[in-house]
Amino acid sequence: MTGKIKYILILTLTLVFVNASAQNSQVLYYMNLPQNHLLNPALRPSNSLYIGLPVISGLNFNINNNFVNFSDVIMKGQPKDSLISFLHPDYNVDNFLAKIQDKNSIEPEIMFQLFGLGFSVGKSSYVFLDINDRIEGNIVLPKDLFTLALKGNADFTGSNIDLSSLRADMKYYREFGLGFSTNFTDRLRIGIKGKLLFGIACASLDNKSLGITVNDDYSHTLYADMAVNLSGPLTVNMDSKNNISGIDFDDNRFKNSSGIIDFFTGKKNMGLGIDVGATYDITEKIVVSASITDLGYIRWKKDITNLKANNTFEFSGLNLQDVVNGTKTIDEVGQDMLDSLKNAFVVSKSKAPFTTYLPFGVSLGGSYNLTKQFSVGFLSYSRIIGKQIREAFTLSANVNLGNAFSTAISYTAENHQYNNLGAGLAFRPGIFQFYIITDRIPVMWNKIQDGKSNVIIPANWNTFNLRFGMNVVFGNKVKKKNDKPMVVVE
Repeated sequence: MTGKIKYILILTLTLVFVNASAQNSQVLYYMNLPQNHLLNPALRPSNSLYIGLPVISGLNFNINNNFVNFSDVIMKGQPKDSLISFLHPDYNVDNFLAKIQDKNSIEPEIMFQLFGLGFSVGKSSYVFLDINDRIEGNIVLPKDLFTLALKGNADFTGSNIDLSSLRADMKYYREFGLGFSTNFTDRLRIGIKGKLLFGIACASLDNKSLGITVNDDYSHTLYADMAVNLSGPLTVNMDSKNNISGIDFDDNRFKNSSGIIDFFTGKKNMGLGIDVGATYDITEKIVVSASITDLGYIRWKKDITNLKANNTFEFSGLNLQDVVNGTKTIDEVGQDMLDSLKNAFVVSKSKAPFTTYLPFGVSLGGSYNLTKQFSVGFLSYSRIIGKQIREAFTLSANVNLGNAFSTAISYTAENHQYNNLGAGLAFRPGIFQFYIITDRIPVMWNKIQDGKSNVIIPANWNTFNLRFGMNVVFGNKVKKKNDKPMVVVE
């Protein structure tokens, strides 16, 4: 395998198995950046005015899953200078399945800022406006689904497999947020941000009941009571029995400017959201904080398609052993599965609107200011998605010299990993403030040699975050006794 092919394979499987997650950077919390109000609307930067320009002021990519590390997907083979994937015949499937959770989550997110504005009002108040485009998803895969796919159906013969925990939700929406923070007392600062949400496209699985019975002849009987709700420019084709014969993308929508504008404004799919937060000075050196962010919903009414399954049918099943044995490609196995599932769904003529809720976060933080420029912090971040809770705990060391220079180094425990490091850097030449932040940098790496080429891969890695951008900022406020959240000097 050539070096280029190795890197392509590594990149592809990274995107598949270490997927973008809807979580904000913990490093950002204690840095002197206008974007820190995304984690707590009571936080404010030291500058008196900031302007966020389209796209270049804020790009955020999150990568996260809770069940496999990079080294579980790509590892050393035999000979030791080769790489193999989890679909290789020499791969130990039992070792892989031993690490799988009962509920395995993949949560993609990409966010880019279209516009930002923040300015001081009086001595202690701060007003800010955000317009962000966000792509978020949440996929939950039961463990039995992996076992059935990777080991075949022999272990399940004559038994029922409960897949009712299977969940999937993907949405693209735009948020307009207007926020305000002020000192409520000498020690307490409160912030709030209201959001108007416009949904652009969505696919959501409503799974009431789903299971598979493996018959004695190794065929599968699937029983389902679920629905897939879609909002987007799609045309679902039906046969005479109202079963799905195909799904086409309606590209006519984008052949003129009015259709493009109508799609990307999302004005018929509206929702509301809110962020609330507070900081409190216990002493001059100790500050605690708390916030709830992204509490909201979107009501989808435009371009609705309801696909419903409420019946029982037989199909050949999903068996990745055919891929390992070389009798089928993974594309052929996937197509066989899709062809079988088409018989389960019928298209609803109701086109009923549906509602999706945003995953919301709860942050609890504390910092100790050793000097006016240097502090240490602790942050607990919990993300609630339906009935599931994701936890992350971060310790950080932070340096803030006004908004001329800000940096932080962090340690995060998350997703059963306890060796993730993070770092952030922001500096300001003139009116331009540049920043880059990354969380959960893998500490341990494996080096694999193949002739003259080397491939370096993370030993344990299932989470990654990258945020970067450039702000236009003016002024720099020296911290005064009644300004709580930041410790800055000129």
